[in-house]
Amino acid sequence: MRSVVLLLLGAQLAYAGTHSLKYVYTGVSRGIDFPEFTAVGMVDDGQFMYFDSNSMKAVPKTEWIRQNEGADYWDRQTQVLIGAHQVFKDSIQIVMERFNQSKGVHTWQNMYGCELNDDGTTQGFYQYAYDGEDFVSLDKNTLTWTAANPQAVITKHKWEALAVAEQNKGYLENTCIEWLKKYVAYGKDTLERKVSPQVSLLQKDPSSPVTCHATGFYPSGVTITWQKNGQDHDEDVDLGELLPNEDGSFQRMSTLNVGPDEWKNNRFSCVVEHQDKTIRKTEDDIITNFDSVPIAIIVGAVAAVVLVIVIGVVGYLVYQRKKGFKPVSASDDGSNSSART
Repeated sequence: MRSVVLLLLGAQLAYAGTHSLKYVYTGVSRGIDFPEFTAVGMVDDGQFMYFDSNSMKAVPKTEWIRQNEGADYWDRQTQVLIGAHQVFKDSIQIVMERFNQSKGVHTWQNMYGCELNDDGTTQGFYQYAYDGEDFVSLDKNTLTWTAANPQAVITKHKWEALAVAEQNKGYLENTCIEWLKKYVAYGKDTLERKVSPQVSLLQKDPSSPVTCHATGFYPSGVTITWQKNGQDHDEDVDLGELLPNEDGSFQRMSTLNVGPDEWKNNRFSCVVEHQDKTIRKTEDDIITNFDSVPIAIIVGAVAAVVLVIVIGVVGYLVYQRKKGFKPVSASDDGSNSSART
């Protein structure tokens, strides 16, 4: 399978005291051995439903949704997403024409959703991207769309003329929050659990960069930083994306790119903070033969990479529609699967 270059949004939504519901739709142009359209639904950054244009069927990915929603729910989701698939096929062609592109592998994506804080405040977002770059995004307060490039200005004007923003705002502030509360109630035992991370320092050989790997933690909010001689150090640091494990927990990596001499002449440490727990790892904890690290430590990355490829996102970004967003009755879907680009 040919590779697809993907960009992930840096911000994560699920922190202590916060629950989130979001969807990511991804359309891929022809010419690659990959579904033309995929949809992933996530609660607190954990996948709970999935659809792609090969199977043409929405399916549950967690026990809590499987046990609480029956065939009618999945039939509704399937029909909505079959419609979105066709819209995405049309939309990616439209956007390719705007960029004067007639061939090549391209992606059209949308991420939308809401979050609910434990103090009752809420937030919501709609974002769209083309080839992993911002295209248009909703400003919910002003009910306008922000175009990230000249090619998106046409879409901005069309959607503002159709009052798409007003419809989306209604979904984000009402329907989305209502379904989020319902999902959290369904999966309370799972979604409100707290599991501390397992942290390892990994290095292939003494001259290689050192990677601080935190895995198995829940919820997803984690901070990984480096210190040099007891002081915060953010130079030569590559922070990886938050990735899901197969068991619903999360993992994240941060790599420090410094040479052997600098390691030898200074005292570096990786500091991982999760919930109320702080874990510190120093040079003494380094596993120096990366190739011998048990596969279980990184196996979750396989599922994560698959999800990332499926999403192909800008922090999980972007899709399309044809005629103004209309929430589906008795469903939480808020896609604008009918607003033309």
